[in-house]
Amino acid sequence: MRLYELFDLPVFKGAALIAGKQGIEREVNTVNMMDAPDIIHFLKKNELLVTTAFHFKDDLDSLLQLIKEMEKQGCSGLGIKTKRFLKEIPEAAISLANELKFPLLELPVHTSLGDIVNKSLSYILDIRTNELHHAMQTHQQFTKHIMSGQGIYKILESLSTLIHLPVILLNHHLRPAVKHSQHTSIFENFEALMASGHYFHLPKTTMSSFSLLNETRETITLFPVYTHKQYSYLAVLGFIPLSDRSTILTIKQATNVIAFELMKENALKQNTRRIQNEFFNNFINGAYSTNEEVISRGKEFRLLNEQRYVCAVGKIEDKEKNISFMQYQSEQELIYDTIESELERFHQKVHFFTIDHSYILLMELKGGWKNISQSFITLLKNIQTKILKHFQEELSFGISNYAEQLIHVPVSYKEATDALYYGNMSGKKRFIEIYQPKEVPEILRMVPYDQLKKFYTDTFQAFANEPKKDHQVLLHTLSVYLETHCQLSETAKRLYVHRNTVIYRLGKCEEIIGRSLKDPDETLRLRLAFRIKALIQGNNQLG
Repeated sequence: MRLYELFDLPVFKGAALIAGKQGIEREVNTVNMMDAPDIIHFLKKNELLVTTAFHFKDDLDSLLQLIKEMEKQGCSGLGIKTKRFLKEIPEAAISLANELKFPLLELPVHTSLGDIVNKSLSYILDIRTNELHHAMQTHQQFTKHIMSGQGIYKILESLSTLIHLPVILLNHHLRPAVKHSQHTSIFENFEALMASGHYFHLPKTTMSSFSLLNETRETITLFPVYTHKQYSYLAVLGFIPLSDRSTILTIKQATNVIAFELMKENALKQNTRRIQNEFFNNFINGAYSTNEEVISRGKEFRLLNEQRYVCAVGKIEDKEKNISFMQYQSEQELIYDTIESELERFHQKVHFFTIDHSYILLMELKGGWKNISQSFITLLKNIQTKILKHFQEELSFGISNYAEQLIHVPVSYKEATDALYYGNMSGKKRFIEIYQPKEVPEILRMVPYDQLKKFYTDTFQAFANEPKKDHQVLLHTLSVYLETHCQLSETAKRLYVHRNTVIYRLGKCEEIIGRSLKDPDETLRLRLAFRIKALIQGNNQLG
């Protein structure tokens, strides 16, 4: 309570504030009565001292020293009972108190110091009891919202009603953590604050207030909410003084309940992440026996097979860090949250996984890759900048070519990891490397599967559509013949057969496929068809 509120008590009738009137709004937590010479060693902050000044009646310097020390310790004020040992308070003491803006009270002789202490403490205790009772009721109300499944949004709504100020919950990036809040627009200027990195210097144990740099200069009061090794903030649009204990207690009850709810949500989120990461790890490592199983499991995580994807794999540069395992885990979670926060703002849907300290971003491709490539690279650069600025870590990315379907994503993942590897081998730091196809099979994978299969069947005809017992031998002969650059003698040598046998088999091949092996364009087509055949068989084995 404030010092001026204490003066309204009947026990202070006849008392006068004779100096330090500017300190009339000082907080008073307790009232004490002491006449010992070493009083100052027993006083606390926000404590009002009442005394007869027996030890100061002939020692003005000690009285002045007491006033200085009480001001230094943040005491509430000093009340001196006059007309007993001191006829009046010395002018030097009044002058010093005014200079220090330290409240100096003159207490009448007929008033008992014991009564002042007892009745003041009783009044303060009644106020504290009422505050505690109100806090308990508020806590029960907020807990009821959570238990009934109404969630954090309802707590914020109730809190705003109770304190008559707009309230919003901000995550550790100072972005609204609860969607659909009616006050979200008020905090748009936090983007600039977040970009400057100031939020990392906000107090994490006490409330803090500051003004936004906008036209209206709104004052924001932040209350830290500690959850799972990181801080969120309950933001109130308005200034709340430390002396407003009732409002502060109400808000703190809300932060306590919200903290438990956020920890529960975080535990569920961690479990969901683990399940997602296990699926993706099994997927790219071929743990699923059929394509149908991959497609079915993918739907559980909103991954559709008839959807094109681009894969980016990121990894932080390895370096020695003298931190504990728990600190490392905590930092990894914060990095994950930072990346996830950036992805939520991106205009394309990006699925996020982690495997072996790598960060995998699987972007759904809408339209052509050329149209989206630059914006995706800009996203990755923003992520790199945030990780470097806030964690002093260098994050690099490798980007794949796009996969035509979900079942082709393991190939894209390998392309992205290869690009990351090549970037590291070239000595680059904090880079973004795009995979460049270097082999025919890698180029063929970029062609839709249905078109590849049609090219294969059109080229091989009956070899593909109606395979017979001797077809395998004929195809093998044709394959070796093409590999030896159409050299009959070399083909016969590799197959351990007579040259005439090779000529006979190649003639049979020409009859079946209806193409001349003497035409260079046809032999090129057949070479491609054999490469496509290997891809199709690989897919069939996966299926």
